[in-house]
Amino acid sequence: MSEQIISILKEKIDKTTDKLKEDLLTVRAGRANVALVDKVMVKYYDVPTPLKQLANISTPDPRTIAIAPFDASILKEIEHGINEANIGITPSNDGKVIRLTMPQVTEERRKELTKTVKSHGEDAKVALRNLRRTANDDLKKSEKSGEMTEDELKSALDRVQKMTDQGVSEIDRIVAAKDKEIMEI
Repeated sequence: MSEQIISILKEKIDKTTDKLKEDLLTVRAGRANVALVDKVMVKYYDVPTPLKQLANISTPDPRTIAIAPFDASILKEIEHGINEANIGITPSNDGKVIRLTMPQVTEERRKELTKTVKSHGEDAKVALRNLRRTANDDLKKSEKSGEMTEDELKSALDRVQKMTDQGVSEIDRIVAAKDKEIMEI
């Protein structure tokens, strides 16, 4: 029983760190990143379609994202989809390619972004602590119902704590890397 609880916890910790990484991809650090337009949906023949299925997306230089549609007739729809996604960048359309130019990030804005990143990190840590509490409660119920001994419970609780600590240090590492990326000029 404890192995099952611990494997479920491991899975959920991995999902939490993956979600944090995904959330931090949308935090603009002043450098062009194609992940910024990953969630952009475009109406293609009245069907919402992910932008990456309709165009080649590249970063020709550190501050520009170039979007070259496979079908040039949908430039307007792509432009509309980008505006609807509210990513904070106005697209420029030259008739063949849509360009998104990242604005220079001021020092003040960088500090705001690091606060946002740290907030995402704290939310992920809270989620980990909640997962730990749930796993500990489940383990204690197993011990009370006689499915494991007191020694097995202590051992399992120690493993849960170690896994949580590893998850927290991974979150700290992810947040520190994103902070460093934001503060680079």
